[in-house]
Amino acid sequence: MSTSLTSQLTQSLRDELLNGTFRPGQQLRLNQLSQQFHVSLSPLREALSRLAAEGLVIAQDQRGYQAAPVSVRNHQEITELRTMLEPHALRISMQQGGEDWEVAVLAAHHRLQQVEKRAASDPEALAEWEIRHREFHLMLIGGGQMPVLAQFCEKLLAFSDRYRRIFLRERPLDRDIPDEHEAILRATLDRDEARAGELLAQHIGRTAANIAILLEQWESGDEAA
Repeated sequence: MSTSLTSQLTQSLRDELLNGTFRPGQQLRLNQLSQQFHVSLSPLREALSRLAAEGLVIAQDQRGYQAAPVSVRNHQEITELRTMLEPHALRISMQQGGEDWEVAVLAAHHRLQQVEKRAASDPEALAEWEIRHREFHLMLIGGGQMPVLAQFCEKLLAFSDRYRRIFLRERPLDRDIPDEHEAILRATLDRDEARAGELLAQHIGRTAANIAILLEQWESGDEAA
């Protein structure tokens, strides 16, 4: 079995799960996926096992796999953990990150800023915005020497991104988001740990609040059905 094939398949399935193509709770049927991605069952099972370890799919005894469900409680937990850990990781980056890290943060923000100008009016630019937005957040916390913390934050960000893509994908980019990113950047480059951490926590919380409104409506409708 090709390691590169399995890795590529894992990434393709991950993208489908994160962007909501596979609905939360949807049964993932191996034969259908095998035909869709033109692969045998062996690399498919390996890819799904990897995604189960990431928490994006659920392995079911004798029933295969299921796209991880979503819920208000799960979203609240993810948001609470991000609000605690991501600002902490940013403060560590500000303490330990050098000039190379600052340059990398600036470059990531510049790439994000360029696509934000288009994403507000061009829905097709949102896919690129997702990539640049993730890069910026990860670069902010990438200057510290705590790889376990950084990896955990990256995993939480992926979970959070999944909720945003599912519940906010039909909405235009909030016009205040670029300003929030700019403020976080400036506080970070000024090495103002308290302000940068506070702004980042508020930024996470604001997006989470928008998602929560729609998620609660969705969950209420699902329960009533």
